[in-house]
Amino acid sequence: MNLLNTYKRYPIQLVKGKGSWLIDQNNQKYLDLYGGHGVISIGHQNTTWLNAVQQQMSQLSFYSNVVHFDIQEKAAMRLKEISGYQNHQVFFCNSGTEANEHALKLAQDFTMRSTIVSFKGSFHGRSHASLSCTDLPHLHNPSHQSAATIQCELNDFDQIESVLVTKKVAAVIIEGIQGVGGLDAPTITFLQYLSQLCDENGTILILDEVQSGCGRTGKYFAHQHAGITPDIITMAKGIGNGFPVGAILVNPFFNVQPGQLGSTFGGNPLACAAVCAVVEELQNNNWMKQVEDKTAFLGAELLLIEDIKNVTGKGLMIGFETDYPSHIVLKELLDNGVFAGSSSKPNQIRILPSLSISHQEIEMFIKALKKSINIIKSKSYEAVC
Repeated sequence: MNLLNTYKRYPIQLVKGKGSWLIDQNNQKYLDLYGGHGVISIGHQNTTWLNAVQQQMSQLSFYSNVVHFDIQEKAAMRLKEISGYQNHQVFFCNSGTEANEHALKLAQDFTMRSTIVSFKGSFHGRSHASLSCTDLPHLHNPSHQSAATIQCELNDFDQIESVLVTKKVAAVIIEGIQGVGGLDAPTITFLQYLSQLCDENGTILILDEVQSGCGRTGKYFAHQHAGITPDIITMAKGIGNGFPVGAILVNPFFNVQPGQLGSTFGGNPLACAAVCAVVEELQNNNWMKQVEDKTAFLGAELLLIEDIKNVTGKGLMIGFETDYPSHIVLKELLDNGVFAGSSSKPNQIRILPSLSISHQEIEMFIKALKKSINIIKSKSYEAVC
């Protein structure tokens, strides 16, 4: 029996990881500047994380949500504490797309409206409702297109106002920073205006912080730079550092009833142990406070490379473009010992390193990037291949 052919894979078999480094079956080392789509937030095989999961596994690895777990309550409190949303309620699931599905359902249940607004360039997942809000045409077929989904231009004040004043929209879902879409972000003033419009028109504001959360921008959530309070916040990826876990933070005005949301594996003891360990490491090592310094250093180094342009993103969630298709640059980087990522923009490289990455490791990445670009130029690749 073979695996479904659903992924484009590098011809590499990874066998080990430690900190910001990966090792393949041939004992080749790679500097990880991508973290498996931004999942590795505190480093591969972080000792605190590993010990927490192993200790929990030795006691109780799973039971369903028909019983209480102290570790689940602890994980919820730790998330609320580090994010600053002390009064919000927490619901655990398994992934980012599940978190968005639950958030959208909750918004529709609460408002008794069906229409959802998302934005051009967005990515919210591959399951049905989250996919209908995702702006990646190649993932859709006609059955995915929902008349109840409207996509607006990001940062278009007039358009979003004209849609919301109809008072027919259940929810607006927006990423703190677009990931797959190319590291574009809502401006602070747009987020503030959007929050105001949602309040005035009875629309639920959902902030998708699945990739842009967990301290990646220096604040726990990217939207916190705008000083707004969304009604629902979705998260996953970095909050488990590789253990599958998603969650939503829900404003206390939602009167959620038993059975309204549910997940067999959501909030299982192992996942919650992983969440607690990630929060502990972020707090103990002050990595969120160090993001600004690391970003400034990385950004300054990138700007010194004449072939780099259009640097976008915030914190340790950065994209940049070259004159060459991303797959060519990524292959050359890999040959020079660096994992990086791409986006829907054909020439963009996306980097999402662990928050634990060091200045020395950033310097190693810059050196490998310069070498890779010089090799590409020496091979006389055309600007558009």
